[in-house]
Amino acid sequence: MAKDGDARSARLRHFFAAVTAHRAGASGAVRRAFAAVPREVFAGPGPWQIPVYGASGRAYVQTPDDDPAYLYQDNLVALDVSKGLNIGEPVLHARCLEALALRPGEAVLHIGAGSGYYTAILAHLVGEGGSVTAYEIEPALAARATENLRAMPWVRVVASSGAVEGLPPADAIYVSAGLAQPSWGWLEALRPDGRLIFPLQPEGGYGGMLLVRKPRQGGLAWPARFIQRAAFVGCRTDLPGGADAGLAAAFDDGGWEAVRALRLDPVRDASCWFAGDGWWLSTEPA
Repeated sequence: MAKDGDARSARLRHFFAAVTAHRAGASGAVRRAFAAVPREVFAGPGPWQIPVYGASGRAYVQTPDDDPAYLYQDNLVALDVSKGLNIGEPVLHARCLEALALRPGEAVLHIGAGSGYYTAILAHLVGEGGSVTAYEIEPALAARATENLRAMPWVRVVASSGAVEGLPPADAIYVSAGLAQPSWGWLEALRPDGRLIFPLQPEGGYGGMLLVRKPRQGGLAWPARFIQRAAFVGCRTDLPGGADAGLAAAFDDGGWEAVRALRLDPVRDASCWFAGDGWWLSTEPA
């Protein structure tokens, strides 16, 4: 029976991976990574709570039973209903992972690992020759991620915030928690030509997934663009700064699709789409 269940899960997973990758415009590498990772391991025992959104707001709907078919759809899956913590939408993540363009052997930081589902997909993308360091501030979820990822010795789970200084050097940083500014610790940890993708969003609001690349030659203008609009649970950090006044208005006013650079120079020009504390987004290429 277990073998029959495993075979059915594998069939569902491969179909799900093919559909997800196609909808996201993602490569074969992303498709294979989604096909390799069983979502039910990271969702925990069923039945599961699925968040749905409608005119009256968000509600959680319980699946009728523990059939894994309910997990292999483009749905959020609740990890902690009381805190609104979920495994994120597959198509959104597939699109972002494609943009991150991970290569085998690279070192990745994952901020906001949850129970480790997307950490495992990151691990498949970089392979055993790479490394993934995953940060999760919720102790119970960090413990679950540690157990779920035990079979991948090139993955390390850290039970703390990842929006801090002194992070290990990384070729890529993948953030699954919203913040109204880029953490300086992330920018410092990136190696030349390193990529960062994170949800830039006002506190409790709707923002966008921003992809930033650190120039090989250094400098104050870094190539950047939004992948799509998104909203995540907020990133908990003790770092100062990050006031998001005006960020919601900037998204509401539009023009986010035209962003082409993250600038760290103090003088802003007419290409400024939004200015934060010590950084700004420009519609002119870096």
